[in-house]
Amino acid sequence: MKKLSVRDLALRGKRLLLRVDFNVPLKAGRVTDDTRILASLPTIRLALEKGARVILLSHLGRPKGKPVPEMSLAPVAARLGELLGRPVPLAPDCVGEAVKALVAALKDGDLLLLENCRFHDGDEANDEKFSRALADLADCYVNDAFGTAHRGHASTVGVTRFLTPAAAGLLMERELEYLGTALAQPARPFVAVLGGAKVSDKIAMLRHLLPKVDAVLVGGGMAYTFLKAQGFGVGRSLLEADRLGTARDVLHAAAARGLTFLLPIDHVIAEAVEAGAATKVVDTPDLPEGWMGLDIGPRTREAFAKILARAKTVVWNGPMGVFEQPAFREGTLAVARAIAASGATSIVGGGDSAAAVAMAGVADKITHISTGGGASLEFLEGRELPGVAALTDRKD
Repeated sequence: MKKLSVRDLALRGKRLLLRVDFNVPLKAGRVTDDTRILASLPTIRLALEKGARVILLSHLGRPKGKPVPEMSLAPVAARLGELLGRPVPLAPDCVGEAVKALVAALKDGDLLLLENCRFHDGDEANDEKFSRALADLADCYVNDAFGTAHRGHASTVGVTRFLTPAAAGLLMERELEYLGTALAQPARPFVAVLGGAKVSDKIAMLRHLLPKVDAVLVGGGMAYTFLKAQGFGVGRSLLEADRLGTARDVLHAAAARGLTFLLPIDHVIAEAVEAGAATKVVDTPDLPEGWMGLDIGPRTREAFAKILARAKTVVWNGPMGVFEQPAFREGTLAVARAIAASGATSIVGGGDSAAAVAMAGVADKITHISTGGGASLEFLEGRELPGVAALTDRKD
């Protein structure tokens, strides 16, 4: 990695502003999924062990620039304290005199969590005054919030203009290492598995990956725009009619490169997307009128699994069907199992895909599960992430 790492910093006695991603789901004042908190622990522990005075900075939810009690980080402080086995004090704000006093009282190896930075509109606006106020709290900065690296906010970009060095945390390093290697030096065959609702959501990534991969497997709602572009009937399935030309262009580009570009050859269909709806399998790419394709069928699952079994690198983003409904979940779970069984270097991005590998019981067999859905998508599209670009370059 070409960016400075938290490993490179001499932290003893230093006030470290550590941007983490604690944007976690809450219910009745408790954290219901602590995955992102767990992902931050290695960097937090390293900083504490190195004698830093650690100041944690995060957003939570969309409070739109004003304090919203339901979006306080208090439940996060409680859960982080349980995981670390020590109390984690929560500041009443993320800037201001009261916060400065709390920071001034920190000793080496102490920890303070600042309140939700999006309680100020200056964060999302990347306001200079707000950025300076954050920078004034610390001696150095580390960004370990890969999930926000695609946002040019004060807490991810603006602060680095006034606070150096600015280094990557261990999670940020890991994300960039796996995603970067997958694109630059993949072991082959390199297979991309793409799903989700819309071609428009994935077209930039598809175009960026086509020159790099050996095979593309497409499921989910986006598959029906490709099937329609090939002349198949798609019934009442999700269709982006304005993207048919784009779909044809992608299919032609894949054919010109000699890629395997596999679309569903059978489907699980229903007349409505709802629990208890009558379903059936149609054993052809064509769908009957009035029905919707809501998952890949058994033959498609087998075809995908055969290609995945030979893969050495796999990138997966997006479910194969309406994953929220149990009746249309099996295709996504089958893909998760096939990727895990392949033994390939596997990189999974996107909330549904990450949930699928957990539900399938194979999360421990996936090489890397990205914590940043939007950030990983933009990285795979070949776009520069502002939160990464803002970090200090290595000199060696």
